[in-house]
Amino acid sequence: MSIIAIGVNHKTAPVEIRERMSFSEGSLQEAYTKLIAGPVVRGCVIISTCNRTEIYAHVMDVEPGVDAVINLLRQKSGVEPALIKKYTYILTGNKTVHHLFRVAAGLDSMLLGETQILGQVRDAYQSAQKHSATDKVINTLFMQAIAVGKRARAETGIDRHAVSISYAAVELAKQFFGKLTGRSVLVVGAGKMSELTAKHLVANGVSGVIVSNRSYERAVCLARQFNGRAVKFDELYGHLGSADIVISCTAASHYVVRTKGVQQVLAENPGKKIMMIDIAVPRDIEPGVRELPGVTLYDIDDLQNVVDGNMMERKRAAVFAEAIIEDQVDEFLRWLGSQFVIPTVAALKRRGEEIKQKELLRAFNKLGDLSEHDRKVIGSLANSIVNQLLHTPVKQLKEYALTEKGPVYTEAINKLFCLDEAAEEPKEHRPFELDVSANALGRR
Repeated sequence: MSIIAIGVNHKTAPVEIRERMSFSEGSLQEAYTKLIAGPVVRGCVIISTCNRTEIYAHVMDVEPGVDAVINLLRQKSGVEPALIKKYTYILTGNKTVHHLFRVAAGLDSMLLGETQILGQVRDAYQSAQKHSATDKVINTLFMQAIAVGKRARAETGIDRHAVSISYAAVELAKQFFGKLTGRSVLVVGAGKMSELTAKHLVANGVSGVIVSNRSYERAVCLARQFNGRAVKFDELYGHLGSADIVISCTAASHYVVRTKGVQQVLAENPGKKIMMIDIAVPRDIEPGVRELPGVTLYDIDDLQNVVDGNMMERKRAAVFAEAIIEDQVDEFLRWLGSQFVIPTVAALKRRGEEIKQKELLRAFNKLGDLSEHDRKVIGSLANSIVNQLLHTPVKQLKEYALTEKGPVYTEAINKLFCLDEAAEEPKEHRPFELDVSANALGRR
């Protein structure tokens, strides 16, 4: 038995391949039914986002398991086998665990440390449970992956540093005012960047939103999203005095906010402090505004410097997150090794007991009448031989269970002794708590 992962992501495949291999919510039931209907896949989860499609599976044998997943991808996507081989990656064992933990922590994302992927991993796992596609191993793997993702963010702060232009603008505003609660913003321009920045500002406490745009209708539409108000473009300076923050991002080829106009607004509002953020290229706000008392002006280069600095912070945090992941991978592998070895140890002892009882019966029949003492001596001898014979392989198997090679040695023992293990456990579809405080091998 082993854990495998097969997938494509933004680093390995172009969008035209990724979109063909993606799974909609409506197609998941059929996919899960096909995967778990056969004898190879015991449990699985499909993660499908705009940047990745990955299928994680607990399989009886690696090669048949890989074949089953590849066949599903080929049938679903219609992508030729040669292209599937070219663009997909195949992970097994500890590499699968390590990869999933990195995905959940945001370390494998297009944007380092992004938060959305953790929710997507959780949603994918819950969807697999809903479709009765998980088993004990997959449950534990994904529960721990989600826990690792949360811990990596909580302990390293990898997602606390703004790495988008729009959110960097909000970060600068928070540094400037301390708190944004009760502040008002004048948004000049009604494009996507203006909308994103306004959304972030409102989410961080800004209560008043004024939108000004050359197309008044578009200004009205954007203002409506934030329960704000729209003003005509030629009335811009008349409303500048009521704004604490100005965000400007238009497609104009000339300055739309002039030094002279801002100077007049400041004269009419003594002591007024305004933070201005010019996201446009070419710039919307005349550079001379920066020299006016009471005005702090940031342009796109200033914002990019914030983003670059924050990205460096995320990279530093990622180093600590990797250490957390390594520790948790080891912990999961110890648990997984114990799950593989326990049925094998039990089956090996049963086999020894069966052989002992069979040979004792044969010996007693041949020896005829024996005293109770003789029977006990012979029985004790048989017990001693079986126990000593099995002691070393059982001990070694328990040791190997705590290593990456545990499943390999377990499988070897099963095949060498032709063990008939206990009937397979029924699939369980509820989360399992990982407990390695006292491992299942009976050692503390």
